[in-house]
Parts: sequence; C-alpha cells; structure tokens
Amino acid sequence: MKTDASIPTVRKTAGPYVRPMPGWWKHNPFFIRYMVRELTAVAVWVYALILTVGVFRLGQGEAAWNGWLQALQSPASIALHLVLLLGMVLHVHSWFEIMPKTMAPIVIKGQRVSAERIQRTGWSVAAVVFVAVLLLAVWSQA
Repeated sequence: MKTDASIPTVRKTAGPYVRPMPGWWKHNPFFIRYMVRELTAVAVWVYALILTVGVFRLGQGEAAWNGWLQALQSPASIALHLVLLLGMVLHVHSWFEIMPKTMAPIVIKGQRVSAERIQRTGWSVAAVVFVAVLLLAVWSQA
C-alpha cells in the first residue's frame, strides 16, 4: 500500500513570466497615433449620442424639442461641442491619412493615383459636405 510520502508530487509553476508593460504604446510614434485615432472615436460616439437624444426629444413633442435646443445653447454645451469638433477633425484627419493605405489602388489613364491626391479628395469632399450642411442650417433659420 502506498503512503502519501511515496506518491510523487508535481511541482506547480505560476506560468510563464509576463513582463509588465504599462504604457507600452507610449514608446512608439506609430502606436501613439493609433491610440489617439482610437480615442477620437469617443468624440464621434458622444456626438452621435447627442444627436440620438435630439431625435428622441423631437419625437416627444415641441416642448421637449425646444428644451433640448435650449440645453444646446448653454455655455457648457458650446464648450463641449468645441471639444467634440476638435476630436472629430482629428478623427477625420487620421482616417484620411490612412485611407490610401487601406483601399485598393486606383489607376486612372494607366497611372496610379497618389496617396496625397486621395487625401486631398477626401478633404475636398468633407469640405463640400460641411459647407452644404452649414448652408442648410443657416437657410433653415431664415
């Protein structure tokens, strides 16, 4: 009969060594830009949330809609919108920066379209849409 002393024991280890890496992304400019791009998505999400609340307020009637519009005119809301605007511009810039790297090559008249031209086209379209929305907003107030 075997006793506990005669049973071989298996040495349990804690597992492989994992080096702590707090702030690993701060050491490489590529990853810093990546993390900033990901962080700017929060501005997009917050603004989408604000617009969603506006749609719900519109569905609740004129008083709720006017209350939401009044809240948007407060100094804190205007400051928040300026911060969100900065975040959105950084977000758009970062996506236009990587757009040529993520899309299939575009060939016009036998020549590949340069990354710079793709970025300029993206900015041009964004500017046209911005002006159109701005004109629509001004026209609707008249």
